[in-house]
Amino acid sequence: MSDDPVTADTGIAVGEDGVGRCWWADSAPEYRAYHDTEWGFPVSDDVRLFEKLSLEGFQAGLSWLTILRKREAFRAAFDGFDFTRVARFGDADVTRLLGDAGIVRHRGKIEAVINNAQRAVELVDAEGSLASYAWRFEPPRRAEPIDRAGLAQLAHTAESRALAKDLKGRGWRFVGPTTVYAFMQAMGLVNDHLDGCAAWSPADAARRAFTRP
Repeated sequence: MSDDPVTADTGIAVGEDGVGRCWWADSAPEYRAYHDTEWGFPVSDDVRLFEKLSLEGFQAGLSWLTILRKREAFRAAFDGFDFTRVARFGDADVTRLLGDAGIVRHRGKIEAVINNAQRAVELVDAEGSLASYAWRFEPPRRAEPIDRAGLAQLAHTAESRALAKDLKGRGWRFVGPTTVYAFMQAMGLVNDHLDGCAAWSPADAARRAFTRP
């Protein structure tokens, strides 16, 4: 990452490829690809939404880069995060997962994913889809990119607090307002690419074209 003070002020880092990105995306190749093609682009697939909520729970106390590097191992361990299948996991699966060195072996987080899968099945029965439920909490669209100072004020928002509260009321675990806001950022419910980031316009265009579930 560049040590240029202007970059530090703006939050934009220019990589070796000459592309300006949000500062965090320039620290590792995995981050670049994730930032450029996934983060902030809208998602309506229930399995991807459940996966992200699950992985955000695993991230608690860790870096997202750690989780991103283990994502394929997590997918293999949790049946691709198909929550209808994960909901049927039992004690033997918990034991199996605690022995899987490819993932984060934290009993509370593992059991939370299984619990949340069961709650996701209930939520789909009640609401039609996880996507239609989650997108009801979408904040108003920003007309312009946010700057780094503004982003620093958004560890959580009214919408993420409301979504977290509702999920907790439905029995979900590891879904605090900060975790939920990170989920909203990643799944494109908001576009928090910074002013000057090359990905802001593509993400904004994708959000404009996106059909809300």
